[in-house]
Amino acid sequence: MKTFGRLELLYLVNSVLLFIHEEDSAYWREWELFGLPGGIQLFLLMDAVLIALGLIGFRYVVLKMRAGLWFALVQAGCGILAFVLHGIFILKGHPEFTLPMSEAVLILTVLVSVAQGTVSVQGLKHQRWPAT
Repeated sequence: MKTFGRLELLYLVNSVLLFIHEEDSAYWREWELFGLPGGIQLFLLMDAVLIALGLIGFRYVVLKMRAGLWFALVQAGCGILAFVLHGIFILKGHPEFTLPMSEAVLILTVLVSVAQGTVSVQGLKHQRWPAT
């Protein structure tokens, strides 16, 4: 499978995992875990922006635009960061995100993110996509 096909699939799967994680985050009241002001209202506004950016990035990937590689790389970084941050909280004894499905989503997210990041870097390195 070429870079585009792999990246499109990885981006789509990672988007689904990150969207599921955001649903899970609302259940666990993540804004309290991270000490974010504004409660659910700010959390939902932030999610709206993240979802919009994710969809814009997917459009660039589907259109085989070079910007899609950058969006994919950023999304992969966010997936890895989510895993690391939540892992730290879990190791510190926080009960949030310790249900089997919560943990499965985090683990799958980091695995897909590493693969997506690798494909994105390869694409950028070899300049396989046009600059448009």
